[in-house]
Amino acid sequence: MEHILHKTLIIRFSSVGDVVLSSLLVRTLRRRFPDSQIDFLVKAEYAELVRHSPYVSRVIEFPRGGTLRDLLHLRRTLHAVGYDLIVDIHDSLRSRLICFGGGTHVRIRKRKIARSILVAFKRDVYRFFGGAPSVAHRYLETVLVYGVVDDGKGLDVFLPVGASTKTDVLFRNAGITRRKLVIGLCPSARHATKIWPAERYADLAINLVRQRRAAILLLGAREDLERCAQIEEGIRSALPESQVLNLAGVLTLSETAAGMDRCSLVISNDSGLMHLAVARKRKVLAIFGSTVKQFGFFPFGTLSEVAEHPGLPCRPCSHIGLPECPKGHFKCMQEIGVGDILASAQRFLAA
Repeated sequence: MEHILHKTLIIRFSSVGDVVLSSLLVRTLRRRFPDSQIDFLVKAEYAELVRHSPYVSRVIEFPRGGTLRDLLHLRRTLHAVGYDLIVDIHDSLRSRLICFGGGTHVRIRKRKIARSILVAFKRDVYRFFGGAPSVAHRYLETVLVYGVVDDGKGLDVFLPVGASTKTDVLFRNAGITRRKLVIGLCPSARHATKIWPAERYADLAINLVRQRRAAILLLGAREDLERCAQIEEGIRSALPESQVLNLAGVLTLSETAAGMDRCSLVISNDSGLMHLAVARKRKVLAIFGSTVKQFGFFPFGTLSEVAEHPGLPCRPCSHIGLPECPKGHFKCMQEIGVGDILASAQRFLAA
């Protein structure tokens, strides 16, 4: 019997990368059921990542700082809609509470046992738990029974009209023309063990400016201001006439994506902005420290390369990153040199 979905709710509260990775699921579900209602529940601070998608019928925002009372009220409201299916791709206490009593629901298989064994004992047993596909494909697994399959088009993020207005002005004020080679740097991440040192980003940028006459675009959130300022200062100290546009903490997520559209290459740590660059179909050079491919967060669906230290016996030390290296040496990042990243960047730019 063929499954027909008239009303579907997708739950992914956060964060940037996870919401962006859900775009494959949203698009292919829409193409399988073109006339259905597909709603998306997300935290308010990430809503703009799905708000402009032509594949989403309605974005339901959970308020910033929302309480249990807010969650219970939302649960009652959502259950009244009468969804045929709730797709829980977050798998948290909050998302499980939303699903409870709401009829048919499916949930992502996070491979938690395989992940824990890899972190604790450095043994890769993912093959016994369904393999280690991208998280985008793990989301898709939830609805395979409904005939939803990968269309091979990767990720997407749709921007509102005028998203590039602010960035265009900022580029113009910085004297960076449309013909100028622009390289984007996303030098931060939520956890310290996922961050390549700021001084190396500065050295890398200096070499790219010297060798390629590139303009450098620095991107990040408000909490990344200090790191991006340090990199900007390092570049300007070595090359006072260089074009460096530091937009950390200045742009919304949509405007950040619009800024990425000006980049021929984006170099990033394992972060949400890396996935945003992937969704905008940029060439992406990603630097991975404490995390590994098996967790499912490598760049998906665009021309990309990952720099990592694959033979390090203490890696991975965490599936999301840590505040500091538990061994004290931070070799997973310290032993990735500027020359390694520069060589990869040159290959990308030559291509």
